[in-house]
Amino acid sequence: MHQHTKVGILGAGHVGSHVAYSLAAQGICDQIVLLDIDGQKASSQAEDIADAIPSLLHPVQVTAGGYDDITDADVVVLAACGSAVEQDRLQELEATWAVAEAIAPQLVACGFCGIVVSISNPCDIIAQRFAQRTGLQVIGTGTALDSARLRRRLAQWLGVAPHSVCAYMLGEHGDSQVAALHAASVAGIPLFLWLEQHGLPRQALAPLLEQTVYAGWHVLQGKGCTEFGIGGAAAALIRAILRDEKAVLPCSTLLHGQYGQQGVYASTPCRIGAQGVEAILELPLSPQEQQALDQSCAILRKHLG
Repeated sequence: MHQHTKVGILGAGHVGSHVAYSLAAQGICDQIVLLDIDGQKASSQAEDIADAIPSLLHPVQVTAGGYDDITDADVVVLAACGSAVEQDRLQELEATWAVAEAIAPQLVACGFCGIVVSISNPCDIIAQRFAQRTGLQVIGTGTALDSARLRRRLAQWLGVAPHSVCAYMLGEHGDSQVAALHAASVAGIPLFLWLEQHGLPRQALAPLLEQTVYAGWHVLQGKGCTEFGIGGAAAALIRAILRDEKAVLPCSTLLHGQYGQQGVYASTPCRIGAQGVEAILELPLSPQEQQALDQSCAILRKHLG
């Protein structure tokens, strides 16, 4: 028998609304509840998405509501943020944390006890602070989107489908993120061996990595926000939870000795299922990649407060 699934989304702006639409379009859950400090915006976004349902494949219920409406939600998405939008996501910390800090006691008071998927930037630090403040399991989307951006760019260069490329960005969802290229593969063939077999130069990877790191800022400069990519990445993470997929996805979680790191939220591939992060996977890194990851985690620790 099908179990009814519900997702609450805190923040009905560009990101929150596109997460909601991705969930609805893919039929990932049965019910979506949008919450926003601007109640009219939440209602209008819910109505707009609901108007699309007759044209979609799944009968998803989309409404606006309050905290009492998400007490029994399986997953709550933290997509609220401050007004500041900076090239360096770390500069958004103060404004966004003020919003998240106001949300935390309301979410706890309503009795929610599911899993929080946190998107609000700076993603890793907000996720860790929110977990500390609420006592809930909080998973940051982290480098899920960055890893998708890397796979797309590698695939385009190599002339294969993105699904044939396995590659991850690690560490901060920000400027210090690290490409784990020594663990990357194409159709099961290690990336560097593939390059050798096809006569492709390793140095051509450098601009692809730079494009990946700054992709979000480039999109934001052109249209004022990022929304579709993160909507899809968050939906994939939520689907893995609700359907107990045991999917291996890059996300930000508290490290317990992996990569020599303790007590800091940073991204690495994790096995995601009904219990959230069910296993944290550690990739083999080159000495240079390990050093870069150490630096990334040091930057995150510095801003934890």
